[in-house]
Amino acid sequence: MRSGMFAPEIFLTWVAARTHTIRIGHGVVCMPFNFNHPVRVAERAAMLDLLSGGRLDLGAGRGGTEQETSLCGVDRDRTTAEVEEALRIIGKAWQEEELEYRGELIDIAPHPILPRPAQTPHPPLFLACSRDETLAQAAELGVGALVMGFAGPESIARLRGVYDAAIAGRDGARFVSTVVNDHFSVLCPTIVLDDAGEARRIGVRGQRFFAQSIGHWYGGAGIPDEAVVAGADEPARMRAAAEQVVARLHELDIPVRPTSTATFNADHAYGSADEAIAYVERLAAAGADEIMCLIQMGTVPQEACLETLRQWGEKVIPHFRNA
Repeated sequence: MRSGMFAPEIFLTWVAARTHTIRIGHGVVCMPFNFNHPVRVAERAAMLDLLSGGRLDLGAGRGGTEQETSLCGVDRDRTTAEVEEALRIIGKAWQEEELEYRGELIDIAPHPILPRPAQTPHPPLFLACSRDETLAQAAELGVGALVMGFAGPESIARLRGVYDAAIAGRDGARFVSTVVNDHFSVLCPTIVLDDAGEARRIGVRGQRFFAQSIGHWYGGAGIPDEAVVAGADEPARMRAAAEQVVARLHELDIPVRPTSTATFNADHAYGSADEAIAYVERLAAAGADEIMCLIQMGTVPQEACLETLRQWGEKVIPHFRNA
């Protein structure tokens, strides 16, 4: 993902070399052709799957901000179609001795594609989903959904319903591979410390910076507030930031939808390990198959990130593993 990490394969290879059991999640590779040729994605991902011993999950996304697309000359109007075609090419490249592809957007002459991934027939494929339309697209393509969870468990339950309805209504004509992945993975902002109040202050402050950054790069809002102090009034500041978004949308005559201020919802896994466990249980009840932790948000100190990882590894994850 260009906007969040600029060389993910290098980082994930470093992670794979230092771990043995955790999945290695690519969330996501920007798949429009000017960012990454589909065959090159297939080759790099297969190598990472081999080096990790078959632990890779491969997510696809559009990388649709002006900041990202302008650098590589990506046509923003083609990104959705190019991502779908890229997934189709990758699924085909990993299952045939020689890849030949004739599509609506790109033609590939016969080529052997090496290496082959360790997983058979290939690593699970996912699509980043921020709208009902992309959830339906993921279901129809037969790939898993990577869902932003900022709006909370109630919203997740609704999105799960959209995904499941699309799964029930599909006929398989758009599947990108012979293997189908119906995994529903949900983002969970989290900071967990022994001092639960401090964890909430740091988490909400970091999320406010993250939300303002999304508003800036995706919606033309102002520059995020870079002050790092996390005070007791963070929830009030979060509400004020959300109100500014609503006011700007009204000023531009843009409809204010329920998702417009979702990133400013502060009800997440911030606090103690027990509070994080309780929140994850709410997400699971809403339909989440898997949780993706969002920890390193803008103003969050590195020591808080590391302590959160330790607490999840020692307290949160074992709770669910032993349940």
